[in-house]
Amino acid sequence: MLTDFYIAFGTVCFTLLGLWLIVVQTRHAEWRGVAAYRRRAYGVALHFSLPGLMSLLALVNPDSVTLWRVSFAVVAASGAIVLLLVRGSLPGTVGQVAYLAAVVLYALIAVIAAVPSLVTDIGLSAQAVQVEAVLLTILVFFGVNVAWLLLFEEPQPPAPSHGSHADHR
Repeated sequence: MLTDFYIAFGTVCFTLLGLWLIVVQTRHAEWRGVAAYRRRAYGVALHFSLPGLMSLLALVNPDSVTLWRVSFAVVAASGAIVLLLVRGSLPGTVGQVAYLAAVVLYALIAVIAAVPSLVTDIGLSAQAVQVEAVLLTILVFFGVNVAWLLLFEEPQPPAPSHGSHADHR
């Protein structure tokens, strides 16, 4: 198992998550009234928290292949599903590609964890855990890009509600 990698990677993931939470606090007033921004902010948090969670689970027992396979498959499959559910409308082509690539990466991580022999079946000489480490690194890179795009997107004001107090006079 890649113990040293996951020690460092988990630290990076949770540091990025902490920084993202600071960003969310600074933009909270602008984003709280718009469901799409709340979903996107949550999606970015998933880009950092789920790989961090996988890193921690990999460190629980680095010698347990079963723990790695089950935990990575469950967390990654959950990540793909939740990102699909919360994605909302995305700004620009780059944002859409990065977000959808994250879904694909989570799905690949889940499949490789469930069936690690696929790595050698397609002709790669790397171990499945090494391939997953690379995929997780790419996933976090996409998360940083989605966070960057969202951070600098000009927020749209919330749509007026149809049940305002002015309507009830």
